[in-house]
Parts: sequence; C-alpha cells; structure tokens
Amino acid sequence: MSCQLAVYPPAAPAPSTYAYAQADGPQATSVLAQECALAISYNGISQAVMMVSPSDLEDFAVGFSLGSGLLNSIDDIYDIRLSGTGSTRQVELSISARAFWSLKQQRRQLAGNSGCGLCGVESLAQALPQLPVLPKAALPPAAQLQNLRARIGAAQSLARDSGALHAAVFVDGRGEIALCREDIGRHNALDKLLGALQRQRLERRNGFVVVTSRCSLELIHKAVRGGISTLVSLSAPTALTVDWARQHNLNLIHLPQHSAPRVYSPAPSAICAEEPQP
Repeated sequence: MSCQLAVYPPAAPAPSTYAYAQADGPQATSVLAQECALAISYNGISQAVMMVSPSDLEDFAVGFSLGSGLLNSIDDIYDIRLSGTGSTRQVELSISARAFWSLKQQRRQLAGNSGCGLCGVESLAQALPQLPVLPKAALPPAAQLQNLRARIGAAQSLARDSGALHAAVFVDGRGEIALCREDIGRHNALDKLLGALQRQRLERRNGFVVVTSRCSLELIHKAVRGGISTLVSLSAPTALTVDWARQHNLNLIHLPQHSAPRVYSPAPSAICAEEPQP
C-alpha cells in the first residue's frame, strides 16, 4: 500500500521579519528562519519530539522513519496526518502491524539498555549499527560537480532571505538538481530529502546527494539506509566517516570551496585498481 497524505496544512508559515539594532546604532530588519517542535508518533504511540523547520514535514516523517531504521520500507506507512500550527506540530503515522510490532520490540530492547551518552542515542548498538553493504557504483562525472556550491545556493529558496538553514539536494543522472530540502538541522534536511526521494519513487542510483553541512557518521547511516550510492559533502569528513563509507561501498566526496573535489571513498588504491590497464 502506498503512502497517502490525509491532511495537508500549509507547508510553512510566512517568513517573519524582525527589527534589530546594529552595533553602530541604526535599526534594520531581517527575515529569520522558522522552527517548531514536531512530535512524531506511530499508531498512537509517541516516539520522538524534534526541532525542525516547518516545511516538507511529510517528507521528513518518511525520511526520519526510514533513515533512523525505525521502519524498513515506505510500504509499511499507510497514512500520514499532520496537525498543529505555529511552534508546535504533530505528525501521526499509521503503519502496518508488522512494522508496529518491530518498532515496539526496538523500544522494549532500548528500555533495558544503559545509555552510553554518545551522539544522543540510547546504546552503542544505535551509534554503531549493522548496515547493509551497498552495491558498488561509479563515481559521478567530474563535470557534474562544477559550480555545485553556487547552484545549491540558487536552489535554497528558504535560506535566500533568512540564512541559518542547511540543505540536502539530489543531483540526477544528467547533473541537474532535481530536489532540494532545507532545515535548521543537518540531519533533518537529509531526512526530508530521503523522504522526498521515497515518496516520489525517484531512481537514486543514477544520481548523488549533496549535504551542505558537516559530514558526520549519522549522515552516512542515513545515506546507506536510503540506498544512496554517492554522498558529496561541502565540509570535510571525519576519519570514522570515511572508514564507514569505504566499508559499506558508499562513494564519499568532499567538495572544498577553493580546490578540486576529493574522493575519500572508494579508497585511492581501489580507484586505481579499477582503472583499465594500457
């Protein structure tokens, strides 16, 4: 059964303009980014409360559910209902009995574990989960990475006036930006993008995903679970992030601001080994 939207409130409130005083005295105004508290529940059972930008919340609900490993397939989601306004919102997902049973088992297991305090999760198994190894995929053509920073800036409609927003974008097989999702949280932006890709049933292996934020291990988890073959980051990855990307066949590219793209995964030796011999 496909995921249907039952209630469709406005995606985001109108931008808010605030007055401020400059250090040298004159007053001015600026548009500030919106955020709200979003409560997420499954079949009436509360799961989490997240601070998010109040746009594309259906995409976020799907991406968060799949990217966090709470659900295995979008087909387990029968319905999404949004409610609330302003700074408090709710999203209720109706899911299959099988998925709900699995979710309750996860909650029961976590209740018996002592917290490790790592990255805000409740156990080491959450911080360093078992993930599938992706099929190997070709790196995107170098030409598709050219002027990518400027193109992403042009695609960020919400950040154009307010700033303070991360972006996650999907570049299709032709090198065009097909989707852009924005949020105050870097994880949230990627969740929204992965949710949009799932809901629109877009082919992911022929394109790649770009995140404007720091490339942390949690983003690697989400990308692998989302079946993304190549992840491009505008910020340098950590050593652990590179290790996990290589272990799971996720192509990982850093796009510095003033130098050529750096391919960290696959490892340089693996790239050379795949090149045809003269």
